[in-house]
Amino acid sequence: MDKIFFNKMVFYGYHGVYEEENRLGQRFHVDLEMKLDLSIAAKQDDLHQTVDYGRVYEVVKQEVEETRVQLIETLAENIAAKLLANFRIMEILVRVTKPDPPIPGYYESVGVEIVRRRK
Repeated sequence: MDKIFFNKMVFYGYHGVYEEENRLGQRFHVDLEMKLDLSIAAKQDDLHQTVDYGRVYEVVKQEVEETRVQLIETLAENIAAKLLANFRIMEILVRVTKPDPPIPGYYESVGVEIVRRRK
């Protein structure tokens, strides 16, 4: 299966369990791997046979910046569901990373990664 991928899209959103996360917000990184057959699009050089990257970006941006959830698990699930419902994707990997969560300690980031398939 072929893949289209996005690496480290950066958005500012208000997701989290803690009050300061919902009040101050924070950066979120989103990575995607979308599996689908790209052979027809490649042979025909036709955007309608693939996924419009700009539209995918806008769906993810809207989900991160205009909704509010407590868990990044929920955020990843919502992104996957919307993309599977609106594009010809057969399988999607969504990775949501919080580079600066309010957790004491030394680490680069925390995040979740989910894989969902078209039913």
